[in-house]
Amino acid sequence: MSSPSASQSFHLSDASTVQAPASNAMTIRARGRSFLALILSPEAPLKEWLAGLDEHMRRAAGFFNRQPVILDLSLLDEHTEGLADFQQELRQRHVHLIGIEGGDRHWEALQSWEWPIELQGGRPSGPVKLPDNEEDKQDSGSTAATLREPLIINRAVRSGQSIQNPDGDVIVLGAVSSGAEIIAGGSVHVYGPLRGRAIAGVDGHPHARIYTAKMEAELLAIDGFYMVAEEMPEESIGQAAQVYLEDERLKVVPLQAGTIRA
Repeated sequence: MSSPSASQSFHLSDASTVQAPASNAMTIRARGRSFLALILSPEAPLKEWLAGLDEHMRRAAGFFNRQPVILDLSLLDEHTEGLADFQQELRQRHVHLIGIEGGDRHWEALQSWEWPIELQGGRPSGPVKLPDNEEDKQDSGSTAATLREPLIINRAVRSGQSIQNPDGDVIVLGAVSSGAEIIAGGSVHVYGPLRGRAIAGVDGHPHARIYTAKMEAELLAIDGFYMVAEEMPEESIGQAAQVYLEDERLKVVPLQAGTIRA
């Protein structure tokens, strides 16, 4: 089973202030906030897919904790075995669904499902052509969304905090504590110890990188492919390091003169 790799951000309208007509009426204020959601696309047979999901969750404990998830049913049909109980199976694994797409709620197998409120305003990354050869690999990046300004955090990121910039890089001028996470559409730069989770290239940017002055991460991910602490090479632990994606596998190498690849 492939790792969940696609992502979307959902947001309210831009921050605004609405005044009631009465002169003494209370001012109503609304602020926008973006959320990054993972898209899971299960495949039949569902029993094997769930077993694969269990293995990923075992290797990356807590990966789905507090993560909003959209379930894409486009690879299934109304006769897929186990579909009627599939939503409950996800709930038992603490997968929090904020949206369901790609299926028909009139399917008999979905009659007992609870459907989340339909979300509007999502920014999908668009279809991405899977490369068939080296030339396609070079051209595939053109389908990804264009990155924008980096988000610069001038402080440490504490446990439980989530810093997200789906439109560009995230630069942290301090440490990222255990239990914290950094999510970027581009690259992640941590000018201090990285003890939490760093997730880069979430919107179809496989060339994104992760850099840290001290590698102690709980989880690393680029373009949906991830690595947990137990899988990281020992020679990189506690050292300045960079992470990049090569042949759909994460490479963690010491960040020294001569190791930075263009």
